[in-house]
Amino acid sequence: MLRRNIRLRREYLYRKSLEGKERLLYEKKRKIKEALAEGKPIPTELRNEEAALRQEIDLEDENTAIPRSHIDDEYAKATERDPKILLTTSRDPSAPLTQFVKELKFVFPNAERINRGGQVISEIIESCRAHDYTDVILVHEHRGVPDGLVICHLPFGPTAYFELLNVVTRHDIKDKKAIGTMPEAHPHLILNNFKSKLGERTGNILKHLFPVLKPDTKRIITFANQSDYISFRHHIYEKHGGPKSVELKEIGPRFEMRLYQIKLGTVDQTEAQNEWVLRPYMNTTKKRKFIGD
Repeated sequence: MLRRNIRLRREYLYRKSLEGKERLLYEKKRKIKEALAEGKPIPTELRNEEAALRQEIDLEDENTAIPRSHIDDEYAKATERDPKILLTTSRDPSAPLTQFVKELKFVFPNAERINRGGQVISEIIESCRAHDYTDVILVHEHRGVPDGLVICHLPFGPTAYFELLNVVTRHDIKDKKAIGTMPEAHPHLILNNFKSKLGERTGNILKHLFPVLKPDTKRIITFANQSDYISFRHHIYEKHGGPKSVELKEIGPRFEMRLYQIKLGTVDQTEAQNEWVLRPYMNTTKKRKFIGD
C-alpha cells in the first residue's frame, strides 16, 4: 500500500510538472488559430513549428482543446460517488469541542467521527486512503473554544485551513423545542459571493463535502461570504399555507470561517507547496477582498 501511494503521488506530481509545458503549447496553438481565423500571417516565431501545430489542432476535440490542470484532477471523480468524510479533533479535546464535532457529524452526510486518541496525522491519512475516504476534517480549539477547521481532500489534496469564529452549537441553546431535531437528508447548498478565482477554489472545496441533493429535501446549508468572512448557517423550511407561505427555521450550529491557507497536498505533507496564504501585511488592505466582492 505504501509503495502504491508513493507511485501514485509521483505520477500526480509528474502530471503537475507538465502543466507549464502544456500551457505554453496551448498558447502557441491559440495564436495560430487566431491568425488563421483573421487571415493574418503566422507569427514569425511560430513558422518553424506551424506544420506540427496545425496537425495537432486538426486532431483536437472539445476534451483536449483546453489543457487540464491539477485542480481538475483533484476533484475529477467527485461526481462519480458520494463523499465519505472522517471527522476528528486535536488531541485531548474538551467537552465543548467534542460536542461541536458531534454536531458537525450530522451537518455533513456520510460523515464518521473518531476519537483522536494517540494517533498521529500521518497514520490517520494513510488509514483513510486505504478505506476510500474522500476528505478528512480536523477541528482544533483554544481553551475550550473551537478556533480552527482543516479540510483535507484525499488522496493528494488540496488542504484548506480556516479560522473559526463566533461558534454557537445546538447544545448552547437552552430552548431545544424551538430548534427541533436535525435532519440527515442531503441538503440544498447555497454558496454566496464566491466570485474571485480564490473564491471559486474555496467554494469548490466546500461544495464537494456534500453529496448530490434530493429534490424533495427541506434542508438548506448556506456558506455566505462577506469581506472574506464565510458565515455558515443551517436551516430547514416548511410550507404551512401552500407554496407562497414558507417558514424558515434555523437549526444550528452556526459559525464564521476565515480562510488563511490552501496547500497543494495533504495535511501530513509538510513539504507541500502553498497555493495561497493570508500574510500579515494583507490585514491592512481593507478595501481589497480576496474571495468575493
